[in-house]
Amino acid sequence: MKKVLVVKAHPENSESRTLKVLNQFLKDYEDKNPEDVIQIDDLYDEDFPELGPDQFEAWSLMRNNDSLQKLSKDAKSKIDLYNQAIDQYIDADKIVIANPMWNMMVPTKLKSWIDAINIAGKTFKYTADGAEPLAPGKKVIHIQSAGGFYEGKDFGSQYIKGMMEFLGSQPVQKISVEGMDHFPEKAEGLMQESLSEASKLATTF
Repeated sequence: MKKVLVVKAHPENSESRTLKVLNQFLKDYEDKNPEDVIQIDDLYDEDFPELGPDQFEAWSLMRNNDSLQKLSKDAKSKIDLYNQAIDQYIDADKIVIANPMWNMMVPTKLKSWIDAINIAGKTFKYTADGAEPLAPGKKVIHIQSAGGFYEGKDFGSQYIKGMMEFLGSQPVQKISVEGMDHFPEKAEGLMQESLSEASKLATTF
């Protein structure tokens, strides 16, 4: 039995291209791996917080072995979500990340999730030879939609691949849902190609 963490970083409903491909992937994955446990972390549904003063205050208190009871209720809530994200990431065997591409980059809530799980002493450590992952070996699928064709050269794709590899994930695979706005007359065929790729990768992930 494997644990699969699905990081859903999309504010729209199931009619979105990203989520249609994600749903196809999960359906086929569940059919082939009925014993696996799938947990969906919806960053917009839980209003995942950006990295800010509350988190830095909490980390400062922890470094000084001080009580987190000094934090406000809102600050504690943010820290709870960050700690939950770290625990979910460490506990997972496989990660599925789904998001739209906005202005060549991922949504800010996905960036915030990446900030949350990149914690020295938790998911990586500093050594004489550089940073070393503490929870390596996770398989990753990145599903991203875009109106044009970018073929993985956009900043969002490169960022997710780079950060997941920094944390020791191998391999980092990509399902691109692209080109439907650029070529609307080909949208149906392009969508079917993405759905087919999702189904194919679901059988080997």
